[in-house]
Amino acid sequence: MNGTVDCERPLLIPRRPCSLPPLILHPLAGAGNPERIALSARASLILQGLLPNEETLSESDWMMRLLEGRYCEIQMLYYIGKDLSRWLDQCLEVVGRDEELRGAGLQRESFSCLLVDDPPAQVRQKLDRWGVTGYPAIFRRALALCEVFRELPSRELLSAAFIQHHSRYADAVYAAMTAGPHIPTIRPEDFPFELYASGEYARLLEQQWDRS
Repeated sequence: MNGTVDCERPLLIPRRPCSLPPLILHPLAGAGNPERIALSARASLILQGLLPNEETLSESDWMMRLLEGRYCEIQMLYYIGKDLSRWLDQCLEVVGRDEELRGAGLQRESFSCLLVDDPPAQVRQKLDRWGVTGYPAIFRRALALCEVFRELPSRELLSAAFIQHHSRYADAVYAAMTAGPHIPTIRPEDFPFELYASGEYARLLEQQWDRS
C-alpha cells in the first residue's frame, strides 16, 4: 500500500487513536539455517548456470542442497508467522473491548494489511536498524504459511516443487486471504503499535517492574 488506501475498501477512521498491542518477535532457532540458506542460494545460481560448478557435484546433489536451504526458509517464515498470528489475535481482542470499534467489521486481515503494507514509521525504522530488508514479503509469506499449516510439516511431507517455489505459493495465499473488498482499511496513525525483539521486551518489563 505504501501509504495509499485501496479505493475498493472502506476506510475506517475512529474518533480517537486505538493503540494496538506490541508486536514481539522471538529469535529463530537453528544455528545452521543461515549457512544452509546461503548454500541454497549458491546452488540455485549453479543450477541456473550463473556460477561454475567448481565442486563438480551432480545436478541432483545441488538440487538437494537447494531444497535443504529452501526448507530452512520455510521453517523461519513459519515461526515468524506464529508470532504475527498471535499479534493479530491480540489486536482483535483489543478492538473487541472498544465500544466504537467492536461493530466496525475489523478483521485479522485489516491488521495484517496494516503490518505488511503500511506499518507505523517507528516500526519501519526499527526493521531498518535490524537490517531486515524486504519485510513486506517476509511478513506476508509468514502469515500465509501459518494460514495453510496448523503445524509445520516435515520436509518429507512437502513436494520438491512446493519447497523450491514456496514464496510464489505463499504470495498467492496471502493475496487470497486479503482479497475481500469489504475488509476495512486502517491507517497507522489511527492504530499505532511498537515492535520489539522478545529479549528487548523482557528487559523493558523488568525495568518497569523495578520502577514499580
